[in-house]
Amino acid sequence: SDLQKQEERGELLQPLIFVLLVLCSVLLYFKVSLMDPGFVKSEEEAKAGKSEEQSMVIPQVPSNIKMRRCGYCMVKQPMRAKHCQLCQHCVRRYDHHCPWIENCVGEKNHPLFIVYLSVQLVVLLWGGHIAWSGLHFEQSWDWLQHNILLLMSFLLIVIFTIVVLLLLISHLYLISCNTTTWEFMSHHRISYLRHSELENPFDQGVILNLWRFFC
Repeated sequence: SDLQKQEERGELLQPLIFVLLVLCSVLLYFKVSLMDPGFVKSEEEAKAGKSEEQSMVIPQVPSNIKMRRCGYCMVKQPMRAKHCQLCQHCVRRYDHHCPWIENCVGEKNHPLFIVYLSVQLVVLLWGGHIAWSGLHFEQSWDWLQHNILLLMSFLLIVIFTIVVLLLLISHLYLISCNTTTWEFMSHHRISYLRHSELENPFDQGVILNLWRFFC
């Protein structure tokens, strides 16, 4: 049959991989959006669960900077934590609240968020290639009427691809500097950064920053 011939020629492999990537992207979306981004627990649990990163970076910050109590949820905020008014929780190593996933991006889900963006970018690039290959331009109104949906789909894919690409590049840059979006945008308002002698007291070099983030 034609299906068997296509399978023998390997023509079914690419569509199968594309479908698997789309499925993987959807699963990653739900995983990142539903998982705990690193909500700050009660004071007793927080003392027992200090992360290795915090113990390493705190000595680089002036000793007069104390942990402060959140005015909203009344827990002591570890360094680099911030209260999210949309989630109604303080989040460890807070990066930002992402409306795309309707969840905060923080200590626990930030690496997976980067993986999600990477898979999403591959899917968009592949989808854009498929849409472009289906367009055979002709200067006629009849052609535009028959291809308007495909053309609009391609333009939307291009827009989303640019957005995801810029977002991924910006996050990878910040990760390589061991800083967060919140710290980068609000450096002048954050006490442990404002009073630090170093511009970024958490920076340990690009390689170590990437290693500690992903591993």
